[in-house]
Amino acid sequence: MQLDLNLLAALDALLEEGSVAGAAARLHVTAPAMSRSLGRIRRTTGDQILVRTGRTMTPTPYAIAVREQVHELLHQVQGVLAPSRELDLATLDRTFTLRWHDSLVALSGPALLAAARGQAPGVRLRFVAESGLDTPGLRRGEVDLEANANRPGAPDVRAERVGESRLVIVVRRGHPLAGGGSVTAEQYAAAEHVSVSRRGNLGNAIDDALAPLGLTRRVVATAPTEAAALEFARGSDLLITVPEATTRSAVAGLGLVLLPVPLELPSAPVYLSWHQRYDTDRAHTWLRRLARTALAMRGAS
Repeated sequence: MQLDLNLLAALDALLEEGSVAGAAARLHVTAPAMSRSLGRIRRTTGDQILVRTGRTMTPTPYAIAVREQVHELLHQVQGVLAPSRELDLATLDRTFTLRWHDSLVALSGPALLAAARGQAPGVRLRFVAESGLDTPGLRRGEVDLEANANRPGAPDVRAERVGESRLVIVVRRGHPLAGGGSVTAEQYAAAEHVSVSRRGNLGNAIDDALAPLGLTRRVVATAPTEAAALEFARGSDLLITVPEATTRSAVAGLGLVLLPVPLELPSAPVYLSWHQRYDTDRAHTWLRRLARTALAMRGAS
């Protein structure tokens, strides 16, 4: 049976007003149109719904029995087809799952959590580790928001570049290259390197920039996170090349120093990514706004 949801609204108005004229005025339709709707409702339900008693109309026992149910059903339908656009942060009770690069969690995660809880105490943030493989977490709804250097290629995944950071060299204090204040491309290539790659890749854009100069470098190890890579540099002459914004606050306490990279390299980007299903989700839009602010405030742009 095909049902017209307009009949539900008409039935609710008829039961509330107790007259065809009153229901018509309530729904801003003509009285003949409401009479036709009442006829269709009678044929659909097999009940008279309203019967005339003198100059007034009286609801049938069936109509009285279903009045509250009809009103509640109409309210539910309106909630589905015309959801509220208001966001009450004070009562928002929701858990967001965020797959962020580990350095961005350390850099901007605390600021994001403080801002979110300051406005919405019922919100929880689940920061989960990045995988060594591409995962469809955003598309499957398992992850609400990603933040890393990768721009996703899936057409149904949104990506917004929210920041960038130049690459710098990190070495231990007292390293042979640290005394001069600058490093040549030849010195850089001749040193031994530790590369940061969650997939364990030995090569990256740095090697592409060295190639036109006729230079190659030797990567002796990879580390899955920047924090782990920095530990390799603390007691050795190994070089690490990482984004400045995500490492500047960590190097001083580790006895490390920053040096400029002697190559023309693009800045490391920071992308926020989410599935298009959340484009108009008010709570998700609010979280994205806070995430942009947290990343910018901590110098990732």
